[in-house]
Amino acid sequence: MPLHLNRLTISHFRSHLHVSLEPDARPVVLFGPNGAGKTNLIEAVSLFSPGRGMRRASAQDMTRRPESLGWKVSGLVETPEGLQDIAFQSEQGTPRQVRINDKPTPQTRLGELVRLLWLLPSMDRLWIEGAEGRRRFLDRMTLSFFPNHGEASLTYEKAMRERNRLLKDQVRDPAWYKALEAQMARTGALIHSNRMDALERIADAQQQASTSFPAAQLDLIQTEGEMPVGEADLRTALEESRFRDIASGRTLVGPHRADLYGVFATKGVPAADSSTGEQKALLISLVLSNARALVDDFGAAPIVLLDEVAAHLDATRRAALYDEISALGAQAWMTGTGPELFTELGSRAQYFEVTETDKGTAVTKRGGL
Repeated sequence: MPLHLNRLTISHFRSHLHVSLEPDARPVVLFGPNGAGKTNLIEAVSLFSPGRGMRRASAQDMTRRPESLGWKVSGLVETPEGLQDIAFQSEQGTPRQVRINDKPTPQTRLGELVRLLWLLPSMDRLWIEGAEGRRRFLDRMTLSFFPNHGEASLTYEKAMRERNRLLKDQVRDPAWYKALEAQMARTGALIHSNRMDALERIADAQQQASTSFPAAQLDLIQTEGEMPVGEADLRTALEESRFRDIASGRTLVGPHRADLYGVFATKGVPAADSSTGEQKALLISLVLSNARALVDDFGAAPIVLLDEVAAHLDATRRAALYDEISALGAQAWMTGTGPELFTELGSRAQYFEVTETDKGTAVTKRGGL
Protein backbone atom coordinates (compact mmCIF):
# COMPACT_ATOMS: atom_id res chain seq x y z
CA MET A 1 0.00 0.00 0.00
CA PRO A 2 1.58 3.37 -1.01
CA LEU A 3 2.17 6.01 1.65
CA HIS A 4 -0.78 8.39 1.64
CA LEU A 5 -3.35 10.29 3.66
CA ASN A 6 -6.80 8.77 3.30
CA ARG A 7 -8.46 11.21 5.65
CA LEU A 8 -7.62 14.80 6.58
CA THR A 9 -9.65 16.79 9.09
CA ILE A 10 -8.92 20.43 9.93
CA SER A 11 -10.55 22.58 12.59
CA HIS A 12 -9.94 26.32 13.18
CA PHE A 13 -6.71 26.15 11.17
CA ARG A 14 -5.67 29.31 9.28
CA SER A 15 -8.63 30.35 7.10
CA HIS A 16 -10.47 27.06 7.58
CA LEU A 17 -13.22 26.67 10.17
CA HIS A 18 -13.75 22.98 9.45
CA VAL A 19 -12.66 20.82 6.51
CA SER A 20 -12.76 17.07 6.08
CA LEU A 21 -11.32 15.29 3.05
CA GLU A 22 -11.14 11.58 2.25
CA PRO A 23 -8.69 11.24 -0.64
CA ASP A 24 -7.36 8.01 -2.06
CA ALA A 25 -3.73 7.27 -2.92
CA ARG A 26 -3.78 9.20 -6.22
CA PRO A 27 -2.43 12.76 -6.59
CA VAL A 28 -4.67 15.41 -5.04
CA VAL A 29 -5.49 18.58 -6.99
CA LEU A 30 -6.72 21.61 -5.03
CA PHE A 31 -7.93 24.38 -7.33
CA GLY A 32 -9.64 27.69 -6.74
CA PRO A 33 -9.05 31.45 -6.71
CA ASN A 34 -6.09 33.07 -5.01
CA GLY A 35 -6.71 33.55 -1.31
CA ALA A 36 -9.25 30.73 -1.04
CA GLY A 37 -7.05 28.69 1.32
CA LYS A 38 -5.39 26.09 -0.92
CA THR A 39 -1.92 26.66 0.50
CA ASN A 40 -3.32 26.54 4.03
CA LEU A 41 -4.60 23.03 3.30
CA ILE A 42 -1.25 21.69 2.17
CA GLU A 43 0.42 23.46 5.08
CA ALA A 44 -1.80 21.31 7.32
CA VAL A 45 -0.51 18.23 5.47
CA SER A 46 3.09 19.41 5.97
CA LEU A 47 2.63 19.07 9.74
CA PHE A 48 2.75 15.29 9.34
CA SER A 49 6.52 15.68 8.98
CA PRO A 50 8.81 16.66 11.89
CA GLY A 51 9.36 20.37 12.35
CA ARG A 52 7.22 23.47 12.08
CA GLY A 53 5.64 22.78 8.72
CA MET A 54 6.40 24.21 5.32
CA ARG A 55 5.94 27.84 6.42
CA ARG A 56 7.93 27.35 9.64
CA ALA A 57 5.10 29.12 11.47
CA SER A 58 4.40 29.17 15.19
CA ALA A 59 1.37 27.35 16.57
CA GLN A 60 -0.23 30.71 17.33
CA ASP A 61 0.17 31.88 13.73
CA MET A 62 -1.73 28.82 12.50
CA THR A 63 -4.88 29.51 14.50
CA ARG A 64 -7.97 30.84 12.78
CA ARG A 65 -8.72 34.49 13.51
CA PRO A 66 -10.41 36.36 15.04
CA GLU A 67 -11.52 33.50 17.32
CA SER A 68 -7.96 32.36 18.24
CA LEU A 69 -9.40 29.34 20.02
CA GLY A 70 -6.62 27.00 19.01
CA TRP A 71 -6.63 24.49 16.17
CA LYS A 72 -6.55 20.79 15.38
CA VAL A 73 -5.33 18.81 12.39
CA SER A 74 -5.75 15.05 12.20
CA GLY A 75 -5.47 12.35 9.62
CA LEU A 76 -5.40 8.66 8.87
CA VAL A 77 -2.15 7.79 7.14
CA GLU A 78 -1.35 4.57 5.34
CA THR A 79 2.32 3.86 6.10
CA PRO A 80 4.67 0.90 5.59
CA GLU A 81 3.96 0.12 9.27
CA GLY A 82 0.19 0.10 8.70
CA LEU A 83 -2.62 2.59 9.24
CA GLN A 84 -1.74 5.38 11.70
CA ASP A 85 -4.13 7.86 13.32
CA ILE A 86 -2.08 11.05 13.70
CA ALA A 87 -3.33 14.24 15.31
CA PHE A 88 -1.89 17.68 16.09
CA GLN A 89 -3.48 20.19 18.41
CA SER A 90 -2.71 23.60 19.83
CA GLU A 91 -4.89 25.35 22.40
CA GLN A 92 -4.80 29.15 22.29
CA GLY A 93 -1.23 29.47 21.08
CA THR A 94 0.32 26.66 23.12
CA PRO A 95 2.98 24.53 21.39
CA ARG A 96 1.41 21.86 19.21
CA GLN A 97 0.96 18.43 20.72
CA VAL A 98 1.42 15.27 18.64
CA ARG A 99 -0.61 12.14 19.23
CA ILE A 100 -0.27 8.92 17.27
CA ASN A 101 -3.01 6.34 17.74
CA ASP A 102 -4.26 8.49 20.64
CA LYS A 103 -0.94 8.41 22.52
CA PRO A 104 1.32 11.47 23.11
CA THR A 105 4.33 11.02 20.86
CA PRO A 106 7.57 12.95 20.16
CA GLN A 107 7.90 14.53 16.72
CA THR A 108 10.83 12.29 15.86
CA ARG A 109 8.39 9.39 15.48
CA LEU A 110 6.73 11.24 12.58
CA GLY A 111 9.99 11.02 10.64
CA GLU A 112 10.00 7.25 11.04
CA LEU A 113 6.41 6.83 9.83
CA VAL A 114 5.90 9.51 7.18
CA ARG A 115 8.26 10.87 4.53
CA LEU A 116 7.15 14.20 3.11
CA LEU A 117 8.69 16.64 0.60
CA TRP A 118 7.55 20.05 -0.62
CA LEU A 119 8.24 22.73 -3.19
CA LEU A 120 6.84 26.23 -2.69
CA PRO A 121 6.91 29.47 -4.74
CA SER A 122 9.03 31.06 -1.99
CA MET A 123 11.78 28.56 -2.86
CA ASP A 124 12.09 29.78 -6.46
CA ARG A 125 14.91 32.16 -5.42
CA LEU A 126 16.74 29.46 -3.49
CA TRP A 127 19.88 29.55 -5.63
CA ILE A 128 20.33 33.33 -5.57
CA GLU A 129 19.49 34.20 -1.98
CA GLY A 130 21.31 33.47 1.29
CA ALA A 131 22.90 30.19 2.33
CA GLU A 132 20.40 29.67 5.17
CA GLY A 133 17.59 28.79 2.77
CA ARG A 134 19.79 26.30 0.90
CA ARG A 135 20.86 24.67 4.16
CA ARG A 136 17.22 24.33 5.15
CA PHE A 137 16.41 22.79 1.74
CA LEU A 138 19.31 20.33 2.12
CA ASP A 139 18.30 19.46 5.67
CA ARG A 140 14.72 18.72 4.59
CA MET A 141 16.08 16.30 1.99
CA THR A 142 18.44 14.81 4.56
CA LEU A 143 15.67 14.41 7.13
CA SER A 144 13.66 12.41 4.62
CA PHE A 145 16.40 9.76 4.67
CA PHE A 146 17.54 10.05 8.29
CA PRO A 147 14.85 10.65 10.93
CA ASN A 148 17.61 11.26 13.51
CA HIS A 149 18.84 14.29 11.57
CA GLY A 150 16.27 16.64 13.08
CA GLU A 151 17.14 15.69 16.64
CA ALA A 152 20.86 16.03 15.94
CA SER A 153 20.28 19.48 14.46
CA LEU A 154 18.24 20.62 17.46
CA THR A 155 20.89 19.35 19.90
CA TYR A 156 23.65 21.07 17.93
CA GLU A 157 21.76 24.38 17.78
CA LYS A 158 20.98 24.32 21.49
CA ALA A 159 24.64 23.73 22.38
CA MET A 160 25.71 26.44 19.94
CA ARG A 161 23.31 28.96 21.50
CA GLU A 162 24.86 28.25 24.89
CA ARG A 163 28.36 28.63 23.44
CA ASN A 164 27.39 31.88 21.72
CA ARG A 165 26.13 33.20 25.04
CA LEU A 166 29.53 32.51 26.57
CA LEU A 167 31.24 34.19 23.63
CA LYS A 168 29.14 37.34 23.94
CA ASP A 169 29.87 37.47 27.67
CA GLN A 170 33.61 37.33 26.82
CA VAL A 171 34.11 34.16 28.87
CA ARG A 172 37.67 32.87 28.33
CA ASP A 173 37.90 29.95 30.77
CA PRO A 174 38.21 26.78 28.60
CA ALA A 175 36.34 24.72 31.20
CA TRP A 176 33.09 26.48 30.30
CA TYR A 177 33.41 25.48 26.65
CA LYS A 178 34.61 21.88 26.65
CA ALA A 179 31.33 20.06 27.28
CA LEU A 180 29.40 22.26 24.82
CA GLU A 181 32.05 21.86 22.12
CA ALA A 182 32.15 18.10 22.63
CA GLN A 183 28.39 17.96 22.09
CA MET A 184 28.62 20.23 19.05
CA ALA A 185 31.43 18.10 17.61
CA ARG A 186 29.50 14.86 18.07
CA THR A 187 26.23 16.10 16.59
CA GLY A 188 27.93 18.32 14.01
CA ALA A 189 29.85 15.37 12.59
CA LEU A 190 26.60 13.40 12.35
CA ILE A 191 24.86 16.32 10.61
CA HIS A 192 27.65 16.55 8.03
CA SER A 193 27.72 12.79 7.48
CA ASN A 194 23.94 12.67 7.00
CA ARG A 195 24.03 15.56 4.55
CA MET A 196 26.78 14.02 2.43
CA ASP A 197 25.01 10.65 2.40
CA ALA A 198 21.77 12.36 1.30
CA LEU A 199 23.58 14.15 -1.54
CA GLU A 200 25.06 10.84 -2.69
CA ARG A 201 21.62 9.24 -2.77
CA ILE A 202 20.18 12.18 -4.71
CA ALA A 203 23.05 12.00 -7.21
CA ASP A 204 22.50 8.26 -7.73
CA ALA A 205 18.77 8.80 -8.24
CA GLN A 206 19.43 11.53 -10.81
CA GLN A 207 21.93 9.39 -12.69
CA GLN A 208 19.58 6.42 -12.94
CA ALA A 209 16.45 8.40 -13.82
CA SER A 210 14.84 8.78 -17.19
CA THR A 211 13.44 12.28 -16.82
CA SER A 212 12.57 15.42 -18.73
CA PHE A 213 14.03 17.62 -16.00
CA PRO A 214 17.69 18.69 -15.83
CA ALA A 215 20.11 17.14 -13.38
CA ALA A 216 21.91 19.25 -10.80
CA GLN A 217 25.42 18.57 -9.56
CA LEU A 218 25.39 19.32 -5.84
CA ASP A 219 28.23 19.93 -3.43
CA LEU A 220 28.52 21.04 0.16
CA ILE A 221 30.90 23.92 0.73
CA GLN A 222 31.95 26.05 3.70
CA THR A 223 31.01 29.73 3.55
CA GLU A 224 34.43 30.60 4.95
CA GLY A 225 37.61 28.56 5.35
CA GLU A 226 37.87 24.79 5.41
CA MET A 227 35.10 22.49 6.59
CA PRO A 228 36.01 20.23 9.54
CA VAL A 229 34.10 17.01 8.90
CA GLY A 230 34.97 14.48 11.62
CA GLU A 231 34.12 14.71 15.31
CA ALA A 232 37.75 15.14 16.40
CA ASP A 233 38.46 17.70 13.67
CA LEU A 234 35.38 19.73 14.55
CA ARG A 235 36.18 19.67 18.27
CA THR A 236 39.72 20.89 17.53
CA ALA A 237 38.43 23.58 15.16
CA LEU A 238 35.98 24.88 17.76
CA GLU A 239 38.70 25.01 20.38
CA GLU A 240 41.14 26.82 18.09
CA SER A 241 38.47 29.28 16.97
CA ARG A 242 37.46 30.48 20.45
CA PHE A 243 39.36 33.76 20.48
CA ARG A 244 38.20 34.65 16.98
CA ASP A 245 34.66 33.69 17.96
CA ILE A 246 34.84 35.81 21.12
CA ALA A 247 35.76 38.81 18.96
CA SER A 248 32.74 38.24 16.70
CA GLY A 249 30.37 37.09 19.46
CA ARG A 250 29.30 33.96 17.58
CA THR A 251 30.49 30.57 16.39
CA LEU A 252 32.21 30.81 13.02
CA VAL A 253 32.98 27.17 12.32
CA GLY A 254 30.71 24.15 12.01
CA PRO A 255 27.92 22.67 9.87
CA HIS A 256 25.78 25.80 10.41
CA ARG A 257 28.27 27.58 8.13
CA ALA A 258 27.84 25.14 5.23
CA ASP A 259 26.27 26.05 1.91
CA LEU A 260 24.71 23.95 -0.86
CA TYR A 261 26.30 24.65 -4.23
CA GLY A 262 24.45 23.58 -7.36
CA VAL A 263 25.43 23.40 -11.04
CA PHE A 264 23.18 22.85 -14.07
CA ALA A 265 24.93 19.62 -15.03
CA THR A 266 24.53 19.49 -18.82
CA LYS A 267 25.57 23.12 -19.26
CA GLY A 268 28.18 23.34 -16.52
CA VAL A 269 26.58 26.61 -15.37
CA PRO A 270 26.14 27.42 -11.66
CA ALA A 271 22.50 27.22 -10.65
CA ALA A 272 22.69 30.82 -9.42
CA ASP A 273 23.61 31.95 -12.98
CA SER A 274 20.95 29.87 -14.72
CA SER A 275 17.70 31.35 -16.00
CA THR A 276 14.64 31.57 -13.76
CA GLY A 277 13.01 28.72 -15.65
CA GLU A 278 16.13 26.56 -15.39
CA GLN A 279 16.37 27.20 -11.65
CA LYS A 280 12.75 26.11 -11.20
CA ALA A 281 13.35 22.99 -13.30
CA LEU A 282 16.40 22.10 -11.20
CA LEU A 283 14.34 22.33 -8.00
CA ILE A 284 11.62 20.12 -9.46
CA SER A 285 14.28 17.66 -10.58
CA LEU A 286 15.76 17.50 -7.07
CA VAL A 287 12.38 16.90 -5.43
CA LEU A 288 11.63 14.12 -7.93
CA SER A 289 15.08 12.59 -7.39
CA ASN A 290 14.59 12.76 -3.64
CA ALA A 291 11.28 10.96 -4.06
CA ARG A 292 12.82 8.25 -6.28
CA ALA A 293 15.62 7.65 -3.80
CA LEU A 294 13.08 7.26 -1.01
CA VAL A 295 11.21 4.57 -2.92
CA ASP A 296 14.34 2.44 -2.62
CA ASP A 297 15.26 3.58 0.89
CA PHE A 298 11.87 3.75 2.61
CA GLY A 299 9.93 1.27 0.50
CA ALA A 300 7.34 3.83 -0.62
CA ALA A 301 7.22 7.15 -2.42
CA PRO A 302 6.88 10.15 -0.08
CA ILE A 303 3.88 12.44 0.10
CA VAL A 304 4.78 15.47 -2.04
CA LEU A 305 3.41 19.00 -1.70
CA LEU A 306 3.66 21.20 -4.81
CA ASP A 307 2.23 24.67 -4.31
CA GLU A 308 1.40 26.51 -7.55
CA VAL A 309 4.07 24.52 -9.37
CA ALA A 310 2.07 24.15 -12.61
CA ALA A 311 1.59 27.89 -13.11
CA HIS A 312 5.19 28.37 -14.25
CA LEU A 313 5.48 25.35 -16.52
CA ASP A 314 4.46 25.02 -20.14
CA ALA A 315 2.13 22.21 -21.18
CA THR A 316 4.99 19.88 -22.15
CA ARG A 317 6.79 20.29 -18.84
CA ARG A 318 3.52 19.95 -16.90
CA ALA A 319 2.74 16.69 -18.67
CA ALA A 320 6.26 15.42 -17.91
CA LEU A 321 5.89 16.33 -14.23
CA TYR A 322 2.53 14.60 -13.94
CA ASP A 323 3.84 11.50 -15.72
CA GLU A 324 6.77 11.23 -13.31
CA ILE A 325 4.59 11.75 -10.24
CA SER A 326 2.19 9.08 -11.46
CA ALA A 327 5.05 6.68 -12.24
CA LEU A 328 6.36 7.15 -8.70
CA GLY A 329 2.98 6.30 -7.24
CA ALA A 330 3.21 9.36 -5.00
CA GLN A 331 0.25 11.10 -3.42
CA ALA A 332 1.22 14.59 -4.56
CA TRP A 333 -0.91 17.47 -3.25
CA MET A 334 -0.90 20.17 -5.92
CA THR A 335 -2.51 23.60 -5.95
CA GLY A 336 -3.53 25.86 -8.83
CA THR A 337 -6.04 28.53 -9.71
CA GLY A 338 -7.95 26.43 -12.21
CA PRO A 339 -8.47 22.80 -13.27
CA GLU A 340 -7.12 23.56 -16.75
CA LEU A 341 -3.61 23.51 -15.26
CA PHE A 342 -4.04 19.81 -14.58
CA THR A 343 -5.64 18.65 -17.85
CA GLU A 344 -2.69 16.35 -18.59
CA LEU A 345 -3.34 14.44 -15.35
CA GLY A 346 -6.87 13.43 -16.31
CA SER A 347 -8.31 10.61 -14.22
CA ARG A 348 -4.95 9.83 -12.64
CA ALA A 349 -5.76 12.46 -9.99
CA GLN A 350 -8.65 13.49 -7.74
CA TYR A 351 -9.93 17.06 -7.74
CA PHE A 352 -11.17 19.35 -4.98
CA GLU A 353 -12.42 22.89 -5.54
CA VAL A 354 -11.59 25.36 -2.77
CA THR A 355 -13.87 28.41 -2.45
CA GLU A 356 -14.60 31.08 0.13
CA THR A 357 -18.01 31.23 1.78
CA ASP A 358 -19.69 33.37 4.43
CA LYS A 359 -18.69 30.78 7.03
CA GLY A 360 -15.11 30.32 5.92
CA THR A 361 -13.87 27.91 3.26
CA ALA A 362 -15.68 25.17 1.35
CA VAL A 363 -13.80 22.25 -0.19
CA THR A 364 -15.87 20.31 -2.72
CA LYS A 365 -14.84 17.15 -4.50
CA ARG A 366 -15.19 17.36 -8.28
CA GLY A 367 -15.19 14.70 -10.96
CA GLY A 368 -12.09 13.85 -12.99
CA LEU A 369 -11.13 15.96 -15.97
